[in-house]
Amino acid sequence: MTAPGPPGTRNGSGPAAPAPWTEGLELTGEQRAAQAGFADFAARVVAPYADRWDREERLPGEVVRALADSGHLGAVVPADQGGSGLDAVTFGLLNEALGNACSSVRSLLTVHSMVARAVLRWGSRALRDRWLPALARGTAVGAFALTEPEAGSDVAGLRATAEETSGGYRLTGGKRWITCGQFADVFLVFARCPGGPAAFLVERDTPGCTVEPVTGMLGTRAAMTGHVDLDGCEVPAEALVGRVGFGLNAVAADALETGRYSVAWGSAGLGRACVEAAARHAATRRQFDRPLAQHQLVQRLLTEMAVGTGAARLMCLRAGRLLGSRDPQAVEAVWAAKYAAARSAFRAAADAVQVHGAHGCGPDSPVQRLLRDAKVMEIIEGTTEIQQTVIAQSVVRELAGPAKGPVPSENRGAHDDAR
Repeated sequence: MTAPGPPGTRNGSGPAAPAPWTEGLELTGEQRAAQAGFADFAARVVAPYADRWDREERLPGEVVRALADSGHLGAVVPADQGGSGLDAVTFGLLNEALGNACSSVRSLLTVHSMVARAVLRWGSRALRDRWLPALARGTAVGAFALTEPEAGSDVAGLRATAEETSGGYRLTGGKRWITCGQFADVFLVFARCPGGPAAFLVERDTPGCTVEPVTGMLGTRAAMTGHVDLDGCEVPAEALVGRVGFGLNAVAADALETGRYSVAWGSAGLGRACVEAAARHAATRRQFDRPLAQHQLVQRLLTEMAVGTGAARLMCLRAGRLLGSRDPQAVEAVWAAKYAAARSAFRAAADAVQVHGAHGCGPDSPVQRLLRDAKVMEIIEGTTEIQQTVIAQSVVRELAGPAKGPVPSENRGAHDDAR
Protein backbone atom coordinates (compact mmCIF):
# COMPACT_ATOMS: atom_id res chain seq x y z
CA MET A 1 0.00 0.00 0.00
CA THR A 2 1.51 3.29 -1.06
CA ALA A 3 0.08 6.74 -0.57
CA PRO A 4 0.51 9.56 -3.08
CA GLY A 5 2.74 12.41 -2.04
CA PRO A 6 6.19 12.45 -0.47
CA PRO A 7 6.97 10.88 2.90
CA GLY A 8 5.96 13.02 5.85
CA THR A 9 2.72 14.20 4.26
CA ARG A 10 -0.80 12.90 4.55
CA ASN A 11 -2.07 11.97 1.11
CA GLY A 12 0.14 14.71 -0.32
CA SER A 13 -1.97 17.42 1.30
CA GLY A 14 -0.67 18.16 4.77
CA PRO A 15 1.92 17.48 7.46
CA ALA A 16 2.04 14.13 9.18
CA ALA A 17 4.41 15.28 11.93
CA PRO A 18 3.20 17.69 14.63
CA ALA A 19 2.89 21.29 13.50
CA PRO A 20 5.32 23.90 14.90
CA TRP A 21 2.83 25.20 17.46
CA THR A 22 2.82 21.81 19.23
CA GLU A 23 6.46 20.86 18.87
CA GLY A 24 9.34 22.09 20.97
CA LEU A 25 12.65 20.90 22.29
CA GLU A 26 11.18 18.22 24.52
CA LEU A 27 12.21 15.11 22.52
CA THR A 28 15.56 13.37 22.30
CA GLY A 29 17.23 12.81 18.95
CA GLU A 30 16.21 9.14 18.98
CA GLN A 31 12.62 10.04 19.78
CA ARG A 32 12.51 12.59 16.96
CA ALA A 33 13.86 10.01 14.52
CA ALA A 34 11.27 7.49 15.69
CA GLN A 35 8.54 10.12 15.41
CA ALA A 36 9.48 10.82 11.79
CA GLY A 37 9.41 7.11 11.01
CA PHE A 38 6.00 6.70 12.63
CA ALA A 39 4.63 9.67 10.70
CA ASP A 40 5.96 8.27 7.42
CA PHE A 41 4.45 4.84 8.15
CA ALA A 42 1.06 6.34 9.01
CA ALA A 43 1.08 8.56 5.92
CA ARG A 44 1.94 5.73 3.53
CA VAL A 45 0.26 2.68 5.00
CA VAL A 46 -2.72 3.92 7.01
CA ALA A 47 -4.07 7.42 6.26
CA PRO A 48 -4.97 6.97 2.56
CA TYR A 49 -7.20 3.99 3.38
CA ALA A 50 -8.79 5.04 6.69
CA ASP A 51 -12.07 6.26 5.17
CA ARG A 52 -12.47 3.10 3.10
CA TRP A 53 -11.77 0.85 6.06
CA ASP A 54 -14.32 2.83 8.07
CA ARG A 55 -16.98 2.32 5.39
CA GLU A 56 -16.16 -1.37 5.04
CA GLU A 57 -15.96 -1.81 8.83
CA ARG A 58 -12.86 -3.94 8.62
CA LEU A 59 -9.07 -3.81 8.78
CA PRO A 60 -7.38 -5.85 6.05
CA GLY A 61 -4.77 -8.40 6.98
CA GLU A 62 -2.16 -6.40 5.08
CA VAL A 63 -2.21 -3.50 7.55
CA VAL A 64 -1.92 -5.88 10.49
CA ARG A 65 1.07 -7.49 8.80
CA ALA A 66 2.57 -4.07 8.06
CA LEU A 67 2.27 -3.14 11.74
CA ALA A 68 3.98 -6.38 12.69
CA ASP A 69 6.74 -6.08 10.08
CA SER A 70 7.50 -2.55 11.27
CA GLY A 71 7.86 -3.77 14.84
CA HIS A 72 4.90 -1.73 16.04
CA LEU A 73 2.94 -4.67 17.45
CA GLY A 74 5.93 -5.42 19.65
CA ALA A 75 6.21 -1.86 20.94
CA VAL A 76 5.88 -2.77 24.64
CA VAL A 77 7.73 -6.09 24.37
CA PRO A 78 11.43 -5.99 25.33
CA ALA A 79 14.00 -6.54 22.59
CA ASP A 80 15.22 -9.77 24.18
CA GLN A 81 11.70 -11.16 23.74
CA GLY A 82 11.53 -10.14 20.10
CA GLY A 83 9.89 -6.75 20.53
CA SER A 84 10.83 -3.12 19.93
CA GLY A 85 11.07 -2.24 23.63
CA LEU A 86 9.98 1.38 23.13
CA ASP A 87 10.28 3.82 26.01
CA ALA A 88 7.02 5.36 27.24
CA VAL A 89 7.35 8.63 25.30
CA THR A 90 8.24 6.89 22.05
CA PHE A 91 5.33 4.48 22.50
CA GLY A 92 3.13 7.55 22.92
CA LEU A 93 4.46 9.08 19.71
CA LEU A 94 3.58 5.88 17.86
CA ASN A 95 0.02 6.06 19.16
CA GLU A 96 -0.16 9.73 18.23
CA ALA A 97 0.86 9.02 14.64
CA LEU A 98 -1.61 6.17 14.25
CA GLY A 99 -4.39 8.10 15.99
CA ASN A 100 -3.76 10.96 13.60
CA ALA A 101 -4.28 8.62 10.65
CA CYS A 102 -6.90 6.10 11.80
CA SER A 103 -8.29 5.49 15.29
CA SER A 104 -9.28 1.94 14.37
CA VAL A 105 -5.66 1.02 13.66
CA ARG A 106 -4.58 2.76 16.85
CA SER A 107 -7.23 0.74 18.71
CA LEU A 108 -5.63 -2.46 17.46
CA LEU A 109 -2.27 -1.31 18.80
CA THR A 110 -3.89 -0.37 22.11
CA VAL A 111 -5.58 -3.65 22.97
CA HIS A 112 -2.74 -5.75 21.57
CA SER A 113 -0.27 -3.82 23.72
CA MET A 114 -2.50 -4.24 26.78
CA VAL A 115 -2.38 -8.01 26.38
CA ALA A 116 1.38 -8.00 25.76
CA ARG A 117 1.91 -5.80 28.81
CA ALA A 118 -0.16 -8.15 31.00
CA VAL A 119 1.80 -11.20 29.85
CA LEU A 120 5.11 -9.38 30.32
CA ARG A 121 4.29 -8.07 33.79
CA TRP A 122 2.22 -10.90 35.26
CA GLY A 123 2.69 -14.00 33.13
CA SER A 124 4.68 -17.03 34.19
CA ARG A 125 8.02 -17.74 32.56
CA ALA A 126 6.38 -20.38 30.35
CA LEU A 127 3.59 -17.97 29.38
CA ARG A 128 6.07 -15.21 28.52
CA ASP A 129 8.26 -17.53 26.48
CA ARG A 130 5.31 -18.82 24.52
CA TRP A 131 3.33 -15.66 23.87
CA LEU A 132 5.61 -12.61 23.92
CA PRO A 133 7.55 -13.49 20.74
CA ALA A 134 4.29 -14.32 18.93
CA LEU A 135 2.65 -11.09 20.06
CA ALA A 136 5.74 -9.10 19.09
CA ARG A 137 5.91 -10.67 15.62
CA GLY A 138 2.18 -10.33 15.06
CA THR A 139 1.75 -14.06 14.48
CA ALA A 140 -0.74 -13.76 17.33
CA VAL A 141 -2.99 -10.72 17.84
CA GLY A 142 -4.28 -10.09 21.35
CA ALA A 143 -7.57 -8.60 22.53
CA PHE A 144 -8.61 -7.39 25.99
CA ALA A 145 -11.82 -9.06 27.26
CA LEU A 146 -13.03 -7.42 30.46
CA THR A 147 -16.30 -5.62 29.69
CA GLU A 148 -19.55 -7.54 30.24
CA PRO A 149 -23.26 -6.70 29.95
CA GLU A 150 -23.28 -5.70 33.65
CA ALA A 151 -19.62 -4.73 34.04
CA GLY A 152 -18.34 -1.68 32.20
CA SER A 153 -17.09 1.18 34.32
CA ASP A 154 -18.10 -0.90 37.34
CA VAL A 155 -15.75 -3.83 36.91
CA ALA A 156 -16.77 -5.09 40.35
CA GLY A 157 -19.91 -6.29 38.56
CA LEU A 158 -17.91 -9.00 36.80
CA ARG A 159 -20.12 -12.07 36.28
CA ALA A 160 -17.97 -14.42 34.20
CA THR A 161 -16.81 -17.38 36.26
CA ALA A 162 -13.78 -19.65 36.28
CA GLU A 163 -14.27 -23.06 37.86
CA GLU A 164 -11.15 -24.99 38.76
CA THR A 165 -10.88 -28.41 37.13
CA SER A 166 -8.38 -31.23 37.43
CA GLY A 167 -6.30 -29.80 34.59
CA GLY A 168 -7.02 -26.09 34.74
CA TYR A 169 -10.11 -23.90 34.64
CA ARG A 170 -13.56 -23.91 33.01
CA LEU A 171 -14.70 -20.42 31.97
CA THR A 172 -18.31 -19.39 31.50
CA GLY A 173 -19.68 -15.95 30.69
CA GLY A 174 -20.05 -13.27 28.04
CA LYS A 175 -17.71 -10.42 27.13
CA ARG A 176 -19.00 -7.43 25.22
CA TRP A 177 -17.61 -4.72 22.92
CA ILE A 178 -14.26 -6.43 22.49
CA THR A 179 -12.03 -4.38 20.19
CA CYS A 180 -10.56 -6.55 17.41
CA GLY A 181 -12.63 -9.44 18.76
CA GLN A 182 -13.51 -10.53 15.24
CA PHE A 183 -9.94 -11.49 14.36
CA ALA A 184 -7.88 -11.68 17.57
CA ASP A 185 -6.02 -14.93 18.12
CA VAL A 186 -5.95 -14.78 21.91
CA PHE A 187 -8.09 -13.02 24.51
CA LEU A 188 -7.07 -11.78 27.94
CA VAL A 189 -10.23 -12.82 29.79
CA PHE A 190 -11.20 -11.81 33.32
CA ALA A 191 -13.42 -14.04 35.43
CA ARG A 192 -14.32 -14.73 39.04
CA CYS A 193 -12.84 -17.70 40.88
CA PRO A 194 -13.85 -18.75 44.40
CA GLY A 195 -10.61 -17.12 45.57
CA GLY A 196 -11.24 -13.83 43.75
CA PRO A 197 -10.99 -12.34 40.24
CA ALA A 198 -8.42 -13.82 37.87
CA ALA A 199 -7.11 -13.28 34.35
CA PHE A 200 -6.62 -15.98 31.72
CA LEU A 201 -5.25 -16.22 28.20
CA VAL A 202 -7.87 -17.92 26.05
CA GLU A 203 -7.04 -18.92 22.51
CA ARG A 204 -9.66 -18.16 19.92
CA ASP A 205 -10.07 -21.74 18.72
CA THR A 206 -10.61 -23.14 22.22
CA PRO A 207 -13.85 -25.21 22.26
CA GLY A 208 -16.65 -23.21 23.83
CA CYS A 209 -15.23 -19.84 22.74
CA THR A 210 -17.37 -18.11 20.11
CA VAL A 211 -17.31 -14.59 18.69
CA GLU A 212 -20.27 -12.60 17.38
CA PRO A 213 -19.34 -9.69 15.08
CA VAL A 214 -20.68 -6.26 16.01
CA THR A 215 -21.39 -3.89 13.13
CA GLY A 216 -22.71 -0.35 12.83
CA MET A 217 -20.61 1.04 15.67
CA LEU A 218 -20.66 4.80 16.15
CA GLY A 219 -16.90 5.11 15.80
CA THR A 220 -13.72 3.09 15.28
CA ARG A 221 -15.82 1.00 12.92
CA ALA A 222 -12.87 -0.71 11.30
CA ALA A 223 -11.65 -2.06 14.66
CA MET A 224 -13.90 -5.09 14.09
CA THR A 225 -15.54 -5.20 17.50
CA GLY A 226 -17.04 -8.47 18.67
CA HIS A 227 -18.95 -10.08 21.52
CA VAL A 228 -17.09 -13.05 22.99
CA ASP A 229 -19.03 -15.87 24.67
CA LEU A 230 -17.45 -18.57 26.79
CA ASP A 231 -19.56 -21.68 27.28
CA GLY A 232 -17.69 -24.09 29.53
CA CYS A 233 -14.46 -23.07 27.84
CA GLU A 234 -11.63 -25.13 29.34
CA VAL A 235 -8.10 -23.74 29.56
CA PRO A 236 -4.98 -25.28 31.12
CA ALA A 237 -3.68 -24.13 34.50
CA GLU A 238 -0.77 -22.33 32.83
CA ALA A 239 -3.26 -20.01 31.08
CA LEU A 240 -3.65 -18.16 34.39
CA VAL A 241 -2.01 -14.71 34.25
CA GLY A 242 -0.73 -13.74 37.67
CA ARG A 243 -2.50 -15.29 40.65
CA VAL A 244 -6.14 -15.83 41.56
CA GLY A 245 -7.34 -12.69 43.32
CA PHE A 246 -4.96 -10.44 41.34
CA GLY A 247 -7.20 -10.17 38.28
CA LEU A 248 -8.67 -6.69 38.69
CA ASN A 249 -6.48 -4.68 41.05
CA ALA A 250 -3.24 -5.90 39.49
CA VAL A 251 -3.51 -7.38 35.99
CA ALA A 252 -6.48 -5.35 34.73
CA ALA A 253 -5.40 -2.10 36.40
CA ASP A 254 -1.90 -2.31 34.98
CA ALA A 255 -3.09 -3.20 31.47
CA LEU A 256 -5.71 -0.45 31.56
CA GLU A 257 -3.05 2.12 32.43
CA THR A 258 -1.26 1.13 29.22
CA GLY A 259 -4.54 1.39 27.33
CA ARG A 260 -5.44 4.73 28.88
CA TYR A 261 -2.03 6.14 27.99
CA SER A 262 -2.35 4.82 24.43
CA VAL A 263 -5.80 6.37 24.01
CA ALA A 264 -4.57 9.68 25.39
CA TRP A 265 -1.83 9.98 22.77
CA GLY A 266 -4.13 8.63 20.07
CA SER A 267 -6.68 11.32 20.97
CA ALA A 268 -3.99 13.98 20.69
CA GLY A 269 -3.21 12.68 17.22
CA LEU A 270 -6.88 12.63 16.30
CA GLY A 271 -7.27 16.21 17.50
CA ARG A 272 -4.33 17.26 15.37
CA ALA A 273 -5.97 15.63 12.34
CA CYS A 274 -9.03 17.79 13.01
CA VAL A 275 -6.93 20.95 13.17
CA GLU A 276 -5.15 20.04 9.94
CA ALA A 277 -8.38 19.32 8.08
CA ALA A 278 -10.10 22.47 9.34
CA ALA A 279 -7.10 24.68 8.54
CA ARG A 280 -6.82 23.36 4.98
CA HIS A 281 -10.54 23.81 4.35
CA ALA A 282 -10.61 27.29 5.89
CA ALA A 283 -7.65 28.37 3.76
CA THR A 284 -9.24 27.25 0.46
CA ARG A 285 -12.99 27.63 0.96
CA ARG A 286 -14.25 31.13 0.14
CA GLN A 287 -17.40 32.74 1.53
CA PHE A 288 -18.39 36.38 1.15
CA ASP A 289 -15.48 36.97 -1.25
CA ARG A 290 -12.73 35.86 1.13
CA PRO A 291 -11.35 32.63 2.58
CA LEU A 292 -13.05 31.23 5.66
CA ALA A 293 -9.74 31.60 7.49
CA GLN A 294 -10.14 35.38 7.34
CA HIS A 295 -13.46 35.31 9.19
CA GLN A 296 -12.96 36.04 12.88
CA LEU A 297 -15.41 33.44 14.18
CA VAL A 298 -13.67 30.75 12.15
CA GLN A 299 -10.33 32.03 13.47
CA ARG A 300 -11.69 31.57 16.99
CA LEU A 301 -12.58 27.95 16.24
CA LEU A 302 -9.15 27.26 14.77
CA THR A 303 -7.46 28.89 17.75
CA GLU A 304 -9.41 26.83 20.28
CA MET A 305 -8.71 23.64 18.34
CA ALA A 306 -4.99 24.29 18.02
CA VAL A 307 -4.41 25.41 21.60
CA GLY A 308 -6.55 22.65 23.11
CA THR A 309 -4.80 19.97 21.09
CA GLY A 310 -1.37 21.36 21.86
CA ALA A 311 -2.09 21.53 25.59
CA ALA A 312 -3.40 17.96 25.63
CA ARG A 313 -0.31 16.78 23.82
CA LEU A 314 1.94 18.37 26.43
CA MET A 315 -0.02 16.55 29.15
CA CYS A 316 0.55 13.30 27.28
CA LEU A 317 4.26 14.06 27.11
CA ARG A 318 4.37 14.74 30.85
CA ALA A 319 2.58 11.45 31.53
CA GLY A 320 5.09 9.63 29.32
CA ARG A 321 8.05 11.11 31.12
CA LEU A 322 6.62 10.22 34.52
CA LEU A 323 5.88 6.68 33.38
CA GLY A 324 9.41 6.37 32.03
CA SER A 325 10.90 7.43 35.35
CA ARG A 326 8.41 5.30 37.33
CA ASP A 327 7.31 8.35 39.21
CA PRO A 328 4.42 7.75 41.67
CA GLN A 329 2.55 10.65 40.05
CA ALA A 330 2.41 8.79 36.73
CA VAL A 331 -0.97 7.20 37.47
CA GLU A 332 -2.67 10.56 38.02
CA ALA A 333 -0.81 12.05 35.07
CA VAL A 334 -2.10 9.34 32.72
CA TRP A 335 -5.68 9.85 33.93
CA ALA A 336 -5.38 13.62 33.42
CA ALA A 337 -3.80 13.24 29.99
CA LYS A 338 -6.49 10.87 28.77
CA TYR A 339 -9.23 13.14 30.13
CA ALA A 340 -7.77 16.27 28.54
CA ALA A 341 -6.90 14.65 25.22
CA ALA A 342 -10.21 12.87 24.74
CA ARG A 343 -12.24 15.96 25.57
CA SER A 344 -10.14 18.25 23.40
CA ALA A 345 -10.29 15.77 20.52
CA PHE A 346 -14.07 15.68 20.60
CA ARG A 347 -14.32 19.47 20.73
CA ALA A 348 -11.82 19.77 17.89
CA ALA A 349 -13.73 17.23 15.82
CA ALA A 350 -17.04 19.01 16.38
CA ASP A 351 -15.45 22.33 15.42
CA ALA A 352 -13.82 20.78 12.35
CA VAL A 353 -17.24 19.66 11.14
CA GLN A 354 -18.56 23.16 11.89
CA VAL A 355 -15.80 24.77 9.82
CA HIS A 356 -16.55 22.40 6.93
CA GLY A 357 -20.29 23.08 7.13
CA ALA A 358 -22.37 20.79 4.92
CA HIS A 359 -19.15 19.43 3.40
CA GLY A 360 -18.27 18.01 6.80
CA CYS A 361 -21.51 16.09 7.13
CA GLY A 362 -21.25 14.07 3.93
CA PRO A 363 -20.38 10.38 3.90
CA ASP A 364 -17.12 11.02 2.05
CA SER A 365 -15.84 13.64 4.48
CA PRO A 366 -13.01 12.50 6.77
CA VAL A 367 -14.07 14.94 9.50
CA GLN A 368 -17.35 13.15 10.11
CA ARG A 369 -15.33 9.97 10.72
CA LEU A 370 -13.08 11.92 13.07
CA LEU A 371 -16.11 13.18 14.98
CA ARG A 372 -17.52 9.68 15.41
CA ASP A 373 -14.16 8.31 16.47
CA ALA A 374 -13.57 11.19 18.89
CA LYS A 375 -16.81 10.47 20.73
CA VAL A 376 -15.62 6.92 21.36
CA MET A 377 -12.45 8.31 22.96
CA GLU A 378 -14.57 9.91 25.70
CA ILE A 379 -15.98 6.49 26.61
CA ILE A 380 -13.24 3.87 26.32
CA GLU A 381 -10.62 3.26 29.02
CA GLY A 382 -12.64 5.21 31.57
CA THR A 383 -15.57 7.45 30.71
CA THR A 384 -15.29 11.20 31.10
CA GLU A 385 -17.54 11.00 34.17
CA ILE A 386 -15.49 8.26 35.84
CA GLN A 387 -12.36 10.27 35.17
CA GLN A 388 -13.89 13.39 36.69
CA THR A 389 -14.62 11.42 39.86
CA VAL A 390 -11.16 9.86 40.08
CA ILE A 391 -9.25 13.04 39.24
CA ALA A 392 -11.30 15.15 41.67
CA GLN A 393 -10.71 12.68 44.50
CA SER A 394 -6.99 12.73 43.72
CA VAL A 395 -6.94 16.53 43.81
CA VAL A 396 -8.73 16.63 47.18
CA ARG A 397 -6.37 14.03 48.65
CA GLU A 398 -3.34 16.00 47.49
CA LEU A 399 -4.48 19.53 48.26
CA ALA A 400 -6.93 19.21 51.14
CA GLY A 401 -5.32 16.36 53.04
CA PRO A 402 -6.87 14.07 55.62
CA ALA A 403 -7.43 16.96 58.03
CA LYS A 404 -10.17 18.24 55.72
CA GLY A 405 -12.20 15.07 56.06
CA PRO A 406 -12.17 11.63 54.47
CA VAL A 407 -12.36 11.21 50.72
CA PRO A 408 -14.31 8.24 49.32
CA SER A 409 -11.91 5.56 48.14
CA GLU A 410 -11.95 4.28 44.57
CA ASN A 411 -10.09 1.88 42.36
CA ARG A 412 -7.93 4.24 40.34
CA GLY A 413 -6.94 1.63 37.77
CA ALA A 414 -9.63 -0.86 36.88
CA HIS A 415 -12.26 1.24 35.18
CA ASP A 416 -13.03 -0.06 31.72
CA ASP A 417 -15.48 0.59 28.93
CA ALA A 418 -16.02 -1.02 25.54
CA ARG A 419 -13.01 -3.28 25.60
